[in-house]
Amino acid sequence: VQLVESGGGLGEAGGSLRLSCAASGSIFSIDAMSWTRQAPGKQREFVASISSGGNTNYAGSVKGRFSISRDNAKNTVYLQMNSLKPEDTAVYYCNAVVRLTISPMVGRNYWGQGTQVTVSS
Repeated sequence: VQLVESGGGLGEAGGSLRLSCAASGSIFSIDAMSWTRQAPGKQREFVASISSGGNTNYAGSVKGRFSISRDNAKNTVYLQMNSLKPEDTAVYYCNAVVRLTISPMVGRNYWGQGTQVTVSS
């Protein structure tokens, strides 16, 4: 299974960016999908998650500004980031709990390679 993120880059304070993360491989189904981020010199932190049924959770620092969604048919999760702040600058990673076709009773964690988001003031 591979998770490939896209959509990162340079944004301006107050602007918007949209991240995508597509999962591919021998996938039976995907449970929760989430985004975390790691800023330079800081620990990785939770950003947002979405269950297979569409229930969402957000970190307090992004609530009201970021929106997570998913397209189950495309095995893709999105992160719409609005009202960007310089402190949103980080490498963003997607995560998915995937059930493989060869072992659908077991959920396995997979991570993307990360995509850089830089917000200028």
